[in-house]
Amino acid sequence: MREERFGGVNVRLTGGEDREGGGDGPLVVLMHGFGAPGTDLVGLWRVLDVPRSVRFAFPEAPNEIPGMPGAKAWWALDLARTEQAMAEGPRSYAAEIPPGMEEATDQVVQMIDAMQEVLGVPNERLIVGGFSQGSMAACNAVFTRNLSLAALVILSGTPVNLAAWKAGMAPRSGVPVFQSHGQQDPLLSFQAAEELNKEMRDAGLATQWVPFRGGHELPVPVLEGLSRFLSAIEAPI
Repeated sequence: MREERFGGVNVRLTGGEDREGGGDGPLVVLMHGFGAPGTDLVGLWRVLDVPRSVRFAFPEAPNEIPGMPGAKAWWALDLARTEQAMAEGPRSYAAEIPPGMEEATDQVVQMIDAMQEVLGVPNERLIVGGFSQGSMAACNAVFTRNLSLAALVILSGTPVNLAAWKAGMAPRSGVPVFQSHGQQDPLLSFQAAEELNKEMRDAGLATQWVPFRGGHELPVPVLEGLSRFLSAIEAPI
């Protein structure tokens, strides 16, 4: 593993022929969730059963969370409101545009552009996604910015800014999407995730929907399904 900065964001690179992001294989960019450290998802590259040529990039969100050493966020959340939502049960945030999300999205796009240029990644070899808030950052970049890619990965995410996302889905018709969500997720609504899946499917995206009995997590069936999904993207183009 090696660390570099792209677009002002610290990124950990793994996989590829040299196990440090080298080679010309597909690049899988996976962004961690709110409150996690930058290393949170890095271990996935050793767990996912994909061809050796597949490269991974694990960006570290640039915003620190006060009172939570080591915890990072792509944009800030109202923690008091979040605690209240957890007490009341998960709900849909589809009509909301979280403060700071647009600025975060601009930085994510700059980061990806820089990675593609430096690492030599054409659009047809680029897979972008993340877990929880990281997946929302990915979706906002894909559906509201001019970001072309081979596939999208949404792990335990939820729709926000959905009206804008829907407007950006039709131009992405045919793009493969891997989406997973726990049916007992206490943080982000399973029903809202189902709604997002339906909207993408109706817009012509090639969705692979993996619901599972569990919470806000990445269980074995998800990892196995994601391995097959990424391996298929790696196939010759």
